[in-house]
Amino acid sequence: MSTPTKLPEPAPPAAFKPYVSPADSPKELTARAILLGALFGILFGAVTVYVGLRAGLTVSASIPIAVLSISILRAFGKATILENNIVQTTGSAGESVAGGVIFTLPALIFLGFPLEYQRIFLLTLIGGWLGVFFMIPLRRQLIVKEHGNLLYPEGTACADVLIAGDRGGSFAGRVFWGLGLGAIYTLFQNENLFSAWPSTPAYNPANFGGSIRANTTSEYLGVGYIIGPRIAGVIFSGGVFAWLVVMPAIKFFAGSAVVYPGTIPVSQMSPEQLWGSYIRPMGAGAVAAAGLITLLKTMPTIIAALRAGAGDLAKGASETASRRRTDDDIAMKWAVAGAALVLIMMWAMLTFRPVPGAYTAWYQNIAAAVFVIVFGFLFVTVSSRITGLIGTSSNPISGMAIATLMATCAVFLLLGWTAAPYSALAITIGGVVCIASANAGNTSQDLKCGFLVGATPRRQQIGLLIGVAVSVVSIGFALIGMNKALESFQPVAPAIVMDPEQLPEGVAIQSKSFDHSDFSFTGGSGETARSAAGYWLLNSLGSKRLPDGKYLYNPATRQVEVQWIQGIGSSKAPAPQARLMATVISGILNQRLPWGLVLLGVFLVIGVELLGIRSLSFAVGFYISIGTTCAMFIGGMVRWLVERSARKAGEAAEESEVSPGSLFASGLIAAGGIVGLLGIVVKLLESRHWLKEGQLAWGTGLPWMAQAGTPAGHWIGVIMYLLLAASAYHFARKPLDISGKE
Repeated sequence: MSTPTKLPEPAPPAAFKPYVSPADSPKELTARAILLGALFGILFGAVTVYVGLRAGLTVSASIPIAVLSISILRAFGKATILENNIVQTTGSAGESVAGGVIFTLPALIFLGFPLEYQRIFLLTLIGGWLGVFFMIPLRRQLIVKEHGNLLYPEGTACADVLIAGDRGGSFAGRVFWGLGLGAIYTLFQNENLFSAWPSTPAYNPANFGGSIRANTTSEYLGVGYIIGPRIAGVIFSGGVFAWLVVMPAIKFFAGSAVVYPGTIPVSQMSPEQLWGSYIRPMGAGAVAAAGLITLLKTMPTIIAALRAGAGDLAKGASETASRRRTDDDIAMKWAVAGAALVLIMMWAMLTFRPVPGAYTAWYQNIAAAVFVIVFGFLFVTVSSRITGLIGTSSNPISGMAIATLMATCAVFLLLGWTAAPYSALAITIGGVVCIASANAGNTSQDLKCGFLVGATPRRQQIGLLIGVAVSVVSIGFALIGMNKALESFQPVAPAIVMDPEQLPEGVAIQSKSFDHSDFSFTGGSGETARSAAGYWLLNSLGSKRLPDGKYLYNPATRQVEVQWIQGIGSSKAPAPQARLMATVISGILNQRLPWGLVLLGVFLVIGVELLGIRSLSFAVGFYISIGTTCAMFIGGMVRWLVERSARKAGEAAEESEVSPGSLFASGLIAAGGIVGLLGIVVKLLESRHWLKEGQLAWGTGLPWMAQAGTPAGHWIGVIMYLLLAASAYHFARKPLDISGKE
């Protein structure tokens, strides 16, 4: 199997010589590099939102972007290695900030606040830029001086690809095969597009309480392949335990009883209702505990990072920076001024354009900015060092966000700031810190790659700032588009009578109007369309009368008649980390949580940790749908078969990030995200009546789709997914032709 050119073993900083000499000045920050990088930032930012909200995790986009950049720029004439590096630096910023966004900002929905485009745009920009500005004074210490200690695996692998490409090699063919096959598969599989076969084959045994299903998307297959059989297996084991052990046990022991937080007899609950009522609170406790355990495990690294960072800043005041091109950073005064500017932007946004229904005083908003400075710089430093040791994929970003929220909410509780507006203020602080930390880890990988190939740090930092600025455009649209396109309405049967003057604890009137002109749902008499005029919007969080969510209340009948299930938080886009953030905030500020279930999740994770299993992976698998974890597990099994076959053939068995299978899997992920977003656009057009409902879904008329609820229909979906898995195995075992003649 052909492999890319490898870099020499790390040398001390003084002896290290980058691929491009500091004395040379080839083209670097060119218009075409910035333009292509910006396009990749917009694209992969949106794709990360789509995949991350559905799968509950993200994967690095740096290497696919580098591979595609080499091929695309080569088609337009000779490009320098430093131009390609600027493309991947600028483009990968979108993926990193999107990861921070989806872990936190959707929590506004779960807390009962609207998700506004302008707010997503500004908070993402603020967090992304802070991550870059805070990394500027740390670069010399973490990237240069600790070159032999902090390897930054993704950055080093990306440098391998760029150097091989500069010497005439190309890996793009394998990525394009993944893009092509994945796009064709998704076009036919996606329920918002052709819908030629069931997208989620399922088996629901009668009266069992559990379910076996797989959401057979190309991106889940690709994600499972990249994370590998070990992690995919642990994640799937969490899903198996939740859906095939805990849920059946609840149904067996509870019988016809109504068990809080459920509001109907357990015997009448579907698997989806059991998951939403009981598994999610348990999963929230499990993920929170696992995140904190992961954070505690990295405490020695955190302490060392803080000491090294403080020492470097102290030295920076007395050391004169080198005049070499490869040591040219953005000046410290501009970094400080930039950080101060974005914090002023944050204060102004909170003061003059607060979250609707969440006004806070100017001095409280100053306190929020101070929290962001303290926690932001702390976790930017930690994030950079951790990614240098174990890579971006293992960076405990969610654990850092949980720690930020717990500390912030604890201070709010002591000050008596427990009303609803402070929940929005807390998630704003946590969101900015999480985005900054996520982007800092990615920025460190990019700067490491630049250090190895001989890039100019200042130009990379400018590219990162541009990449953040352009990618936030698509991130906001993707987030709001998914929330709208994937929404649904369900009748509340029987309707619940409520007095608007004496609403139950945990239920609040969000608005005395509803921003839809009409809505439709499928009830006992088929599809029902109804005008939205006159309905009030209620939000339930921690109530014993209504499950968590949003409801339409009819003041004329004084009844809760319809549940509005928004796209984010539904089974199609569960956003597990964001729901967890809302749970943490609500639990501390309002003390309205099913603590028994939350603590069950906490002790479950402690038991898993004692078994020596990666508890965070298990907890995430326990929390999200088994349909997601099963599909990813199949991708992990494909990689296991590939590595097993390679060992038998006497080849290098361990898959790398630039191996044929990983490149093909990256193409599958990108294709699933891009075409899946196309399906979201189609759904939005249908919701506005600009396109007839189901006009593209010609597959629903096929014979096996008429049997979509029977084993015959579901087996078609299984067979098609296994064929896609077989193609992944084929291209993973086919050696790379780095001459670009694939």
